[in-house]
Amino acid sequence: MEVTGGSCRLGLWFVHVWSDGTTIHRVRFAKTGIDGEVPEQVRQYCAGRLIDLTTLPTIAIHDDTVYSRIYRAVQAIPYGKTATYGEIAASVGTSPRAVGQAMARNPTPLVIPCHRVVAADGIGGFSPDVAIKELLLAMEKKTIQKLHVAKKTTYLPATGIFGR
Repeated sequence: MEVTGGSCRLGLWFVHVWSDGTTIHRVRFAKTGIDGEVPEQVRQYCAGRLIDLTTLPTIAIHDDTVYSRIYRAVQAIPYGKTATYGEIAASVGTSPRAVGQAMARNPTPLVIPCHRVVAADGIGGFSPDVAIKELLLAMEKKTIQKLHVAKKTTYLPATGIFGR
């Protein structure tokens, strides 16, 4: 299958996605966009909707290497949550440094949500700019908060008002 790419907006950035129609081959962040198709789930996620991109097939997980095991552990971090490099390392039997290297080499960020992996003493790094990691974490947190407010708000038909 032919691999083609496209991009969609994420704040001041563009998310470039290359796919063969079934499998995501590469995801990158850039200051400029490219024409082409982007999977609808990625567009919805970038628009701030609660979309689980970890269900999309990715070339990053294809065997039982240390990186593939790390990527599977990172995919298990729920939307809106974080885990430390050390926690991921302990879960797969490797070092936090190996987790950091795997995150730096992640070919499909968002599908392998490396932005959810943080340092024990702060946010940690992100390429090409830690501001993207901050944006993604803030967006997910805001989406979760909106869902919690929506669940707590109820419509009282007899009164025509919303209550909690």
